[in-house]
Amino acid sequence: MNKELEHSFVEQLQKHQNIVHKVCRLYTNNVDAHNDLFQEITIQLWKAFPKFRGDAKFSTWMYRVGLNTAITLYRKSKRRIDTQAFDSVEFKIKSEDYDDTEEQQLKLLYQAVHQLNDIEKALVFLYLEDKDYREISTTLGITEVNARVKMNRVKKKLKTILNP
Repeated sequence: MNKELEHSFVEQLQKHQNIVHKVCRLYTNNVDAHNDLFQEITIQLWKAFPKFRGDAKFSTWMYRVGLNTAITLYRKSKRRIDTQAFDSVEFKIKSEDYDDTEEQQLKLLYQAVHQLNDIEKALVFLYLEDKDYREISTTLGITEVNARVKMNRVKKKLKTILNP
């Protein structure tokens, strides 16, 4: 690749790297896995960048590549035995004036989302990013009607998980 293309890629990646971090947070449970997935998504973006035509916004294209990479790796990892990293064990000391209600609710939401399948996770992620159904359907490669139907089902499923 030429220097101009490389500069453009780095600039776009820096501008939109939060997208990749959010995808990583959705599909990983610890810092090492997050970093590995971030690196893998970045590599896949780099490989695919010369083919980026600009038909969609860069961020939409980045979501699609990131989610597809995460889903592919997630499916491969399901074939392995799960282990728990030592750094994922939490040691908390509560402060008297700290209210962790919002943090706990967010943690419960992430635990519920981790119980969803790959497509459902992607739907929730894009929905929480305030993407409209047209952009969600484009990113996931499904129809807009299908995205709406799936999202309604996912909402019901999350309600069941969170309020048994």
